[in-house]
Amino acid sequence: MKFRLLGLAVLGTSGVFGLLNCGSGNGNLDNPRQGTITVASDESFKPLVNSLTNAYEGIYPNTHFKIDYKPEQEAIRQFLNDSARIIFATRQLNEKELEIIKRQKGSQKYQHIATDGLALVVSKSNSDSLITMAEVQAIMEGKIKDWAQLKDGNQQGLITLVFDNANASNLNYILEKFKVKDIRNLRIISAGSNEKVIEDVRKNPLHLGFIGVNWISDGHSLASEELSKGIHVLGVSKKTNPDSLSDYIQPFQSGLEFKRYPLHRDLYIISREGYSGLGGGLMTYIARDVGGLIIQKMGLLPTVPYPRELEVTTGANF
Repeated sequence: MKFRLLGLAVLGTSGVFGLLNCGSGNGNLDNPRQGTITVASDESFKPLVNSLTNAYEGIYPNTHFKIDYKPEQEAIRQFLNDSARIIFATRQLNEKELEIIKRQKGSQKYQHIATDGLALVVSKSNSDSLITMAEVQAIMEGKIKDWAQLKDGNQQGLITLVFDNANASNLNYILEKFKVKDIRNLRIISAGSNEKVIEDVRKNPLHLGFIGVNWISDGHSLASEELSKGIHVLGVSKKTNPDSLSDYIQPFQSGLEFKRYPLHRDLYIISREGYSGLGGGLMTYIARDVGGLIIQKMGLLPTVPYPRELEVTTGANF
């Protein structure tokens, strides 16, 4: 039986030129300490975006972020329609999208805030915990269809791939990474969200899920701990023939550092704010130490790391 994702055509951006009010067109402009703006983000980054915006609102109680979580291409389309002031995305705007902003006589600025990892997860009932990039590519190309075809595979049965949504960053990243043009012959399903990908994989030992690692990498979060139960995060090796277990890297901070984990990706915040408003306040907050600390706490690698101060006690004769 084959499964297919519906609506895989990437949402076109041509013809998106309407200007919608985003809270900045009236005489009462927001500023970094007060106001309300709309933020759009790929659902893959929901735990991180919630943490960053909640922390900011905690410092400035008169600020409020209305957050729309949706597949990345839809978030970008909302941004181009000027119905979201800022977006969190895994890529910068392309030339066509920048031209749309230009025609609207709008502004655009971006900030690279973190390195993220796309995690490959399986049920704990699946004893396979290691995979190579060559094997992932062969799976996406339809050359490997059964778990038994993996070099060290301990399972038998057809592989079903589980993503959150069509047009979302997780699927788009994998397709671009391996230059896959056609997925019609793959066993692939859309679960609806990263959380539902985890739930699906937990119940189906033959399913291979793809999620943003921040859903399970916050070691201080009960929600993250609960989601991590019943699943394995696969170690991924760049080498086709790994020499040892140390060649397999997981998508947590130690693996994201120096981009050792092969399925790493960049995370950006992009703004179309043309004045010093709430969006700029959030971007500044993220660029400062405190924002980096939150990103670090969530298990990603911040672009601006939080500095650690150490007090060293020496001997009397030192």
